[in-house]
Amino acid sequence: MLQVQSPHRNIRLIARLDIKGVNLIKGINLEGLRVIGAPNEHALRYYQQGVDELVYMDCVASLYGRNNLADIVRSTAQNVFVPMTIGGGIRSLEDATNLLRCGADKVAINTAAIHKPELISDVANRFGNQCMVLSVEAKKIGKGVWEAYTDNGRERSGLDVVEWVKKAVSLGAGEILLTSVDREGMRDGFDVDLVKSVTQEVSVPVIASGGMGTVDDLVKVVNEGYADAVAMADILHYKRSTIHEVRQAALSAGISVRKS
Repeated sequence: MLQVQSPHRNIRLIARLDIKGVNLIKGINLEGLRVIGAPNEHALRYYQQGVDELVYMDCVASLYGRNNLADIVRSTAQNVFVPMTIGGGIRSLEDATNLLRCGADKVAINTAAIHKPELISDVANRFGNQCMVLSVEAKKIGKGVWEAYTDNGRERSGLDVVEWVKKAVSLGAGEILLTSVDREGMRDGFDVDLVKSVTQEVSVPVIASGGMGTVDDLVKVVNEGYADAVAMADILHYKRSTIHEVRQAALSAGISVRKS
């Protein structure tokens, strides 16, 4: 078991934008998708509020067999100047290269990484480990046990999340986007046990995703789950809070975040 990271590290505040076609959407447990609006307008607002990074996920890419975010990434890159991670439907080194040329800084790969783990090494070797983000969609299947799912949380992989993440890091994954499908969109907090089970076993940064209802949830997943970053969607899209408000509340709670 690895030693957990220092609680004094800077925690990144990340806005997650799930995309279907040209629309920003939001679901519950990655299902029941509801249209929120134009993704670029929301991305610009979060940038103006001081977000540290953006994550774009093409949530229906598996249906089309490819990622459809190139135009959105190009447009966003013209007026938003924070790191962007793009995921969904990336099946080859060519797919990753195309999105990086469009303005992405990192690519997040889930389904193709499970079916073809060597893709992790291919991306890491070509662009560096920091560019290769392993996206994990986790569902709890027992006490302290989670299974990795593919195709936006629809298909079982048979892989234990912790063992899969350890293997992926050994192949070159430089960061983990860890989404709890059970908690996603529920507003009742992150799966802290899931996050802790991963952060204790790998030395790369882990982004907690799925379930943030209040800043208290952020504080808990950082202090108890040792998350390096927190991805937010619902709380921002429905304007229940702003990045600035989250940042100030985190600072007040003793969480080290970048001062805006």
